[in-house]
Amino acid sequence: MKHRIVVLGAGYAGAIAAGRLARRLHPDDTQITIVNADADFVERVRMHQLATGQHLKRRPLTDVYAGTGVEVRVARVTAVDADRRTVALGADEIAYDTLVYALGSTGADHGVPGVAEHAYDIAGRPSASRLRDRLAHLTAGATVLVVGGGLTGLEAVTEIAEARPDLDVTLAARGALGDWLTDKAQQHLRGVCARLGITVHEQTDIARVDATGAVTSDGRVIPAQVTVWTAGFAVHPIAAATTLTVAGTGQIVVDATMRSVSHPDVYAVGDAALAEGPGGKPLRMSCASGAPMAWQAADAIATRLTGRTKIPKAPLRYFNQCISLGRRDGLIQYVTADDRARPALLKGTLAARYKEVVCAGAAWSISHPIPYPVRRHRIVATRTESATAAS
Repeated sequence: MKHRIVVLGAGYAGAIAAGRLARRLHPDDTQITIVNADADFVERVRMHQLATGQHLKRRPLTDVYAGTGVEVRVARVTAVDADRRTVALGADEIAYDTLVYALGSTGADHGVPGVAEHAYDIAGRPSASRLRDRLAHLTAGATVLVVGGGLTGLEAVTEIAEARPDLDVTLAARGALGDWLTDKAQQHLRGVCARLGITVHEQTDIARVDATGAVTSDGRVIPAQVTVWTAGFAVHPIAAATTLTVAGTGQIVVDATMRSVSHPDVYAVGDAALAEGPGGKPLRMSCASGAPMAWQAADAIATRLTGRTKIPKAPLRYFNQCISLGRRDGLIQYVTADDRARPALLKGTLAARYKEVVCAGAAWSISHPIPYPVRRHRIVATRTESATAAS
């Protein structure tokens, strides 16, 4: 019987893993199924564009995997039984021999009162679409507050300010603006915020959000008719409810090949996995981490199932941080392997074009997980032997 590989989640990491597995393994030996709540592949790195009313090309998963042998199942995962090797999809259930867990992350309120009731996020297409609809109904002079000074917050606040110069746009950052970047990059960022008319509140913690804005930890009120929350992400709680070993963050703890340290038939990639990067630092939640994690997991699974011994090593390291600052400006901060800023950077229009190439390339890689001809190998282990062969 065929070896059943189930991939949960079709974000960047899950989608790449499924396609790469289909191109590594012979279809006569494997049945690869990808399960996703949305029928399309969603470019999460463009959700700030969707929120401001820009049109994004739809990419149906059935088109992405046409001719690959990957079966697409549109369903919401409700539970995983790692001991029985089954996944609950509402009232239905699907069994697996090898599982690739890539359910990703969603916006997190970190327990701040009022966020769930009053704030918008751009962690996915439904939430970004709700924000788009709300922004479209704002009249000139309306106030918008973006909470969070990380990459997502910077891209959201500049995109909104550029798309709607008639709005009064504010950013609240817990630290200094872009304080992880080089001085030159921070100067450029401040210049962009000034040019776009963005009011920046630095060293500001938000203690509460309500219908009329936010209250800081020191009692100041920041008025806002719309509050956008980008202050962090959290993984889905499904893994933490299983017998899989997870970290305090709820992420599945994996080894260097992205395999669960407790269940050898389970691999985790992307935001859902806690993997060690250069310098012993955990890889951060990002597309830059998810893609090489997917390559590593797929190659490890294919190598072990086909009886080979040398697992290729993916480049689990960083090269740069790409930040779009609206459609015509940007920052490319070059970094060390462990994600610390280096002196080199690109800025302005050239950086905006660079970021666009990166985003387009990430989407292209979903349909081209191996950009060169490759032989599909036969599996040497039977279903009952697969767990032992994977050890």
